[in-house]
Amino acid sequence: VKVFDIRKKENKHIFMSDVKSGKHTDPVWQVYWQEEDLAKDLNFYSISSDGRVANWILSKNELKMEVVMMLKLVNPSGGIAEEEASLTGLAGGCCFDFNKTSEHLFIVGTEEGKIHKCSKAYSGQYLQTYDGHHMAVYAVKWNPFHPKVFLSASADWTAKLWNMDSPRPLMSFDLGNSVGDIVWSSYSSTTFSAVTADGKVHVFDLHENKHEPLCEQKVVRKAKLTHVRFNAAYPILIVGDDRGGVNSLKLSPNLRKLHDGTDERGGRDGEEEEGKG
Repeated sequence: VKVFDIRKKENKHIFMSDVKSGKHTDPVWQVYWQEEDLAKDLNFYSISSDGRVANWILSKNELKMEVVMMLKLVNPSGGIAEEEASLTGLAGGCCFDFNKTSEHLFIVGTEEGKIHKCSKAYSGQYLQTYDGHHMAVYAVKWNPFHPKVFLSASADWTAKLWNMDSPRPLMSFDLGNSVGDIVWSSYSSTTFSAVTADGKVHVFDLHENKHEPLCEQKVVRKAKLTHVRFNAAYPILIVGDDRGGVNSLKLSPNLRKLHDGTDERGGRDGEEEEGKG
């Protein structure tokens, strides 16, 4: 991992992990800044295919690494596969997200298709394991309005809706291709978007339709969409693909209604996008 200060003119990192202070041994898929610790040091978390979740502390002149969680494999009966872990290593971590109201809680998605609820306070065990995907989980996202609800996106062509108190998904959505990323909207507790490997963006509003997307639009022709984010203030989506391209999409009015219980939804066709820049 590297840390940059964008105020500095030169394109050079101010911290970088190394063998001496600690580093991951496989690709790092996600990093997540945390609140400052008691000593007022900046810190962030990372997750890697090497099966470790790490906390990095920016301390004076060095970057300190502390392993927070070792992602042990889970066998079909639900227990930790200790012997298997010693032979084959740990479960590869793909993604994670921290709960908005309980800062110690976070969920982790793995290459084996499992999702685990973890706590910063219990580094040796999972609080809960969620079983629903049978291929790698590429994204997990807490709902910003409901602290117990989260979404997951997987290579098994599905996105799933979960309540953290239940080990099975509440809803499942087959998107017809590998789902690279998923994100809740910033303005509605029932609206989310997912992107797939066939270059499509899908927008759902569970208040309007619990089974079909309101919009399904192809954005790129010869690339896989890998990331999606909502703008924090405007009805705009930004999507990234595996060729390094980024597209901005503006949602048409029928895709961003504030529900007052009286309006009727307009068309569902993705042609109603107001444009992309």
